[in-house]
Amino acid sequence: MHIGLIGLGKMGFNMRERLRGQGIDVVGFDRNPGLTDVADLQELVAALPAPRIVWVMVPAGEITHGVVKDLSEALSAGDMVIDGGNSKFTDDQIHATLLAQKGIRFLDCGVSGGVWGLENGYGLMAGGSQEDVELAMPIFDALRPDGDRAESFVHVGDVGAGHYAKMVHNGIEYGLMQSYAEGYELLEAKDIVKDVHGTFAAWQKGTVVRSWLLDLLVKALQEDPGLSKIAGFVEDSGEGRWTVEEAIANSVPAPAITAALFARFTSRQEDSPSMKMVSALRNQFGGHAVKPAQPKVE
Repeated sequence: MHIGLIGLGKMGFNMRERLRGQGIDVVGFDRNPGLTDVADLQELVAALPAPRIVWVMVPAGEITHGVVKDLSEALSAGDMVIDGGNSKFTDDQIHATLLAQKGIRFLDCGVSGGVWGLENGYGLMAGGSQEDVELAMPIFDALRPDGDRAESFVHVGDVGAGHYAKMVHNGIEYGLMQSYAEGYELLEAKDIVKDVHGTFAAWQKGTVVRSWLLDLLVKALQEDPGLSKIAGFVEDSGEGRWTVEEAIANSVPAPAITAALFARFTSRQEDSPSMKMVSALRNQFGGHAVKPAQPKVE
């Protein structure tokens, strides 16, 4: 199989390498000349055999809108666009309708795995028709973990369902990270606790709170004991807000996710140890930028 991949940032670059390692031919396009395989979108389209498949891995919102619009004009009937970014699920129907006017297929796919996906594989959540999903299955198989062909992928439902599932996934992620971070702050605050790092490390196997996020927390403390290099400032990239909005719209109580979102807002007002940990965890699993701690003024 031969596909195009637009967007070679932290996720897209590693996805290109994993796909190639799994036997998928990939032509990548990025505005960064040091990363791109082709000079422009037209060259990418010309390099792909019909029916073409183009995976879009760019920031949600206006940038994704622009790329999909450009593809609607460059591709032909029977081609396919897969949006693998973190687009809001309501944008998917808009993109699908635009492309359908030209006979171009569309799938939305939530992707989880962060900067570790190249080595470990990705969790994938697809939305769209069964026929289109089956056409793209060799790509999904190449991206998900080796030897895990029965798991780590789900055809969630119709267009928009993949990104909706990823939105809820990220909302849950907010709550999990906040719980670990609050536990970290409480352990740090108690004078009888002498080994916070060792405490978390002791939870990594055999306990009910063991997880990959816990492993990353231990790694973060090993790399920066006390988190002295990180400011307690945490961004939110949209999915947490959308999850809370959907909870309200559907009258579903989501107090943990909502509180975790509000805690991130709090982080922008004061430098708290728990927010330092949330920031460190986001950097560990997704390569998200952290705000450096400012030197104390004496």
